[in-house]
Amino acid sequence: MIDMRDFSSVFLVTLFACACLPAAAFTPNVPEHGLPSAADYSATLLPELRGVVSWKTLAQVEPVKRDGKIIPSFSSQILALDSQLVRINGFMMPLDMTEQQKHFLISAVPSSCPFCMPAGPEAIVEVTSKAPIKFGFEPMIMAGKFVVLKNDQSGLLYRMTDAELVNTSVK
Repeated sequence: MIDMRDFSSVFLVTLFACACLPAAAFTPNVPEHGLPSAADYSATLLPELRGVVSWKTLAQVEPVKRDGKIIPSFSSQILALDSQLVRINGFMMPLDMTEQQKHFLISAVPSSCPFCMPAGPEAIVEVTSKAPIKFGFEPMIMAGKFVVLKNDQSGLLYRMTDAELVNTSVK
């Protein structure tokens, strides 16, 4: 016959172990200073390339309160890129359910969820290309006219128009 005290002890130990396992499984190894920004993390995925705008440069924007609204305040480096032909290296996030994309987002980091933004607005550029581009998971370099969006209602900060694919084999 089973002693109820032994059963209770085994039950409580098992319950405690089961309760602790999920907590241990979901306890991330987050550095004391927090997780890296998208610009910092992208530097581990994408090399700095000559002639390509760095995501660290595009991260030089701060929210400021002006006239009762929160608006972006861009660094002089970013403002100098406005209306210029530039190159951006990043990961495609499609906006259509097709293999070929003419309107998409390019991000500093790859998307991990088809329904989630992979980064904040400082690490995303809206792209409209001249010709359709095949969706892929590899980094790509796009060249086009860069526009700094100072008051876009959608929350975007950057747009590239008349874009062309320059390279997809960069790692």
